Amino acid sequence: MRFSASFALPPLLALLAACGSGTNKDPVAEARFQNEKRIGNEDVTSKQERDAGFLVNAASYSMLDTEMSQMALRKASSPDVKYLAQMIIGEHATMQKALQQLAGQKSIVLPTGLGAEQAKHLGQLGALTGPAFDRKYAELLEDSHTTSVDEFEDMSDDAYDGDIRAFAANYLAPLKAHLEAADNLADKLPK
Repeated sequence: MRFSASFALPPLLALLAACGSGTNKDPVAEARFQNEKRIGNEDVTSKQERDAGFLVNAASYSMLDTEMSQMALRKASSPDVKYLAQMIIGEHATMQKALQQLAGQKSIVLPTGLGAEQAKHLGQLGALTGPAFDRKYAELLEDSHTTSVDEFEDMSDDAYDGDIRAFAANYLAPLKAHLEAADNLADKLPK
């Protein structure tokens, strides 16, 4: 049997493209590093660094919520879970678009994927099925929205940049509604 390079080359190229540059960097840590590097070269305050960190966190939690909800649309056994997942996807898409625009205006680098800890949570969720999946989805959604609501509340009052303060204030109410819906869902699901 002869080895043909024409058959081996496309899969090899696809594998190399999937591996990217060969590094396994955490996208959230990489975004933080890029922002610290940029900020380190400028005359900025710790408040501006905090603003950048907030946008990175907001983006990473929004991506986690969206990816968990996309998975819930495919795997959930409860119609209530699927309904909440659809709502989360739509509202987070709007928030993510505004977040990307704001970060671009402020020259802040956002993560391109989930951080290591968030990817771990997504993997744990993906390993489950049926009612166990539904309960874990509600639990993870509660956790991520509790963190997000706390940060958005802080930054709606304390962000150094007025645009970032306005962004946090604008999206605080929808995040609180998501947290309440996740709490209600968790209470409603069978234990």
